[in-house]
Amino acid sequence: MARKARKLVANNKKARHDYFIEESYEVGIVLTGTEIKSIRAGRCSIKEAFCKIDKNGELHIIGMHISPFEQGNRWNVEPLRERKLLMHRREINKLIGTLKTSGLTLVPLTVYLNEEGRCKLEIGLARGKKNYDKRDAIAKKDAERKIDKAIKDSLRR
Repeated sequence: MARKARKLVANNKKARHDYFIEESYEVGIVLTGTEIKSIRAGRCSIKEAFCKIDKNGELHIIGMHISPFEQGNRWNVEPLRERKLLMHRREINKLIGTLKTSGLTLVPLTVYLNEEGRCKLEIGLARGKKNYDKRDAIAKKDAERKIDKAIKDSLRR
């Protein structure tokens, strides 16, 4: 199936460096009007954000920064407020069970606008990496870069 068109707004590169992503889910975000306008302008960050499931079984994102909309005056809300995420109940129940039994956590990966103009968040079920895992990943990336550079240089000659 072809991937749907989407406009990337924010990416959490650090999450893929610090965690092994087991599964990823697409969820919606409950936003106000000025927040969505600010996101469409690309003024969003999820670098320090994390997700949690509260005691009522609702999924929330904490630490997601959406800059106040410049023309929003009194309708602007706090940039770092806790925002509710929209996901099917059976998926949330599955996540609750998985999070309780294993040492996994929920991390936000990307914020994007889908083809209908709706803001979506991709969250990942993640397992933490150890330092030696990170070194291995960096070494593989460096080796791939060197191979690509060598191929490029050989094609130029």
